Amino acid sequence: METPLDIIDGCLRQDRKCQQVLYESYYGLCLKTVFRYVDTYEQAVEVTNDGFVKVFRSIGRFEVRDLNRVEIVLIGWMKRVMINTAIDFQRRQNHKLITTPIDSLICDYQDSSQLSDAVLKYKELMDLIRGLPPAYRLVFNLHVIEGYSHQEIAEMTGISVGASKSNLFKARAQLQKKLTVEKTEFVLCQI
Repeated sequence: METPLDIIDGCLRQDRKCQQVLYESYYGLCLKTVFRYVDTYEQAVEVTNDGFVKVFRSIGRFEVRDLNRVEIVLIGWMKRVMINTAIDFQRRQNHKLITTPIDSLICDYQDSSQLSDAVLKYKELMDLIRGLPPAYRLVFNLHVIEGYSHQEIAEMTGISVGASKSNLFKARAQLQKKLTVEKTEFVLCQI
C-alpha cells in the first residue's frame, strides 16, 4: 500500500494511478465538506470535481514539513482548496452576500439552554444549516464548522469583518428559531 507521501510524489509526476488513489481516498471527505456550502448534491459533485482539478494543478505548492503528519496536513490543505472552490462557485452563481450592520439587527434570540435536551441527528442538523440563506450558511460554515476567524472570512469572501459577524449572528438566530420550532413540534407529537 502506498503512503500519502508516495501518492503526493506520484501526483507531482502527474501519475494517473496516484491521482486516482488520492481522488478515491478523499472524495467522500471532500464531497461532505463542499456539500455544506452548496444547495444540491449535483452542485456538490461538480464543485468537488473542480476542487480536485485545482488540487492536482497546485499539488506542487503543498509543503511537507512534518513526515509524521503528512496525511493530516494534506487533508487540511485539500479541505481549504474545496472550501475556496465552493466560494468561487457561489460567486459564479450570482448569489449576493446579504450584509447588514450589526447595530441594525432586531431579532428575538432564544436562550440555547432550552434546547439542551434536544438531540438532533447529523443529517437533520445539516438540513437545517443547508436551509439558511447562502450568505449566512457560508459564514456559519466557515466560522463555526471550519474555525476561520471573521478576518479570514472577510478576506476569503470579500465582505467586511462586520458583515461576517452580522451574517453569523443572523445564521445562529435563524437556526435557533428552527431548532425551537422542531423541539415544539417534537413535544406536541409526544402528547
